Amino acid sequence: MFELRLMCPESRVEAVSEALEALDALSVSVEDADAQTDAEVALFGEPGMPAPKDGWQRSRLTALFSEQAAATQAGVLLQAQDFFDGCQVLGTTAVPDQDWVRLTQSQFAPVDITPTFWIVPTWHALPEAAREVIRLDPGLAFGTGTHPTTRMCLRWIASHPMPAQVLDYGCGSGILAIAAAKFGATQVMAVDIDPAAVESTELNASANAVTLSAGLPDQAQGHYGVVLANILASPLKVLAPLLCAHVAPGGRLVLAGILERQAEELTQAYAPFCQLEVSDAQEGWILMTASL
Repeated sequence: MFELRLMCPESRVEAVSEALEALDALSVSVEDADAQTDAEVALFGEPGMPAPKDGWQRSRLTALFSEQAAATQAGVLLQAQDFFDGCQVLGTTAVPDQDWVRLTQSQFAPVDITPTFWIVPTWHALPEAAREVIRLDPGLAFGTGTHPTTRMCLRWIASHPMPAQVLDYGCGSGILAIAAAKFGATQVMAVDIDPAAVESTELNASANAVTLSAGLPDQAQGHYGVVLANILASPLKVLAPLLCAHVAPGGRLVLAGILERQAEELTQAYAPFCQLEVSDAQEGWILMTASL
């Protein structure tokens, strides 16, 4: 395996990336050439917000090729193109052979939600302190327990008695639904707009020996003692009437995927239905809950 390294301004990133793919690059990655310096710039996107840029003003592109000749030839061909103006070939180097599966696995360690409640990948031994465990490996669906929004939801579940009926709306990997079942819920419904998430939830539930139902959003029917939704602020605002309608009288609504600066707009969006309050905060994210 060989990598071709390039430097490009943001305006050239898309064109150069497309050219590299046309030249049979196995992959193309873009990084901030000023990362870890005072000039570093964060790029991120969110529903309802402008799309992030294709790159940084000083972007470092890395393209992987199976053969050294292909990597070298790609660099030569790119330099002859008009759209390569302002760009630079930094070089071609061999990539050492590695056990990529083992390397990927090493990046995912057990996550402690509480001192006794842990999320543990299947290839790891159980921590001695773990009394309640969810076995979960990284996959196509969102939710491995490492993100602050997921951890806050899991902490909430672990510290509150679970009613019989729980709805996980936007279930991703199914981690919240599985946690609800492990902490006492007997009728758990997990729904997502992504069929891959539904499949992932079913597989993860089976691997953790819990019983739940999973499906598309229209399969959520009736009322639930707890409704969980770890999505993002924009869809949460749109879903306010629907989510609140699923909460049984005296039940609890638990929302995550919300930045601290978005607390007031969520409060206003849900004001006709309930009174949201901030129940937890971590790394700029908040957990909002309400009793109906």
